[in-house]
Amino acid sequence: MTAEAIATIESGAPSAPKHVAIIMDGNGRWAAKNGVSRSKGHRKGADAVREAIEGAINCGVSYLTLYAFSSENWNRPPEEVSDLMGLLRMYLKKEVRTLSKEGVKLRVIGQRNALSRDIKDMIETAEDRTKNNSRLTLVIALSYGSRDEIVNAVKTVAQSVLTGEQSLDTIDEMSVERSLFTHGIPDPDLIIRTSGEQRLSNFLLWQAAYAEFLFTPVLWPDFTSQTFAEAIEDYLSRDRRFGARP
Repeated sequence: MTAEAIATIESGAPSAPKHVAIIMDGNGRWAAKNGVSRSKGHRKGADAVREAIEGAINCGVSYLTLYAFSSENWNRPPEEVSDLMGLLRMYLKKEVRTLSKEGVKLRVIGQRNALSRDIKDMIETAEDRTKNNSRLTLVIALSYGSRDEIVNAVKTVAQSVLTGEQSLDTIDEMSVERSLFTHGIPDPDLIIRTSGEQRLSNFLLWQAAYAEFLFTPVLWPDFTSQTFAEAIEDYLSRDRRFGARP
């Protein structure tokens, strides 16, 4: 990262990203490229999570959201889903102490009712243990699908109308936003997708309304804190106008 970019971040300038979200893609392709199993690809991808967290902290980012497991991923082969859930258990057991030590607050978004009881308990314990940390909020999108999130939010708003808590005339964007999984989290300034794919894949559709996008050919297991820093530098070179005239 250039000295100018570092100075911009350290100065706390408005252009510095507050929230970065990442679609972590490419574990399988990395495994095929390196002649190892998909399981080993996923485990190598877990190492990249640490790199992303380090990069976010170094760049002064306040929120980092990682798309770990989509609602559609449940349709993958059972053995792969089982391996991913095992990797999640291992991460929650081993990494929470480190996250807490580094001042990272953990928050998990998504449909938890699809998860096993032990994983839900581990998530609740991890969130409670790190709830007072403020250096970085790490948001893990797990069993998450944005369309499902929006449908659930609409149902909640509709229910509030039926019960008389609000009227149709008072429904606005904030009414929906308050019912999203991400309530209380600022919209992402930058969304990164690795592996060269250029789509959102049902990720933060509502929240991404004015996000900047960066698609990198780097496969997720090869993602490093330096890759993160380069993405931030690219972001800082852009002119965000939010629909206003130049």
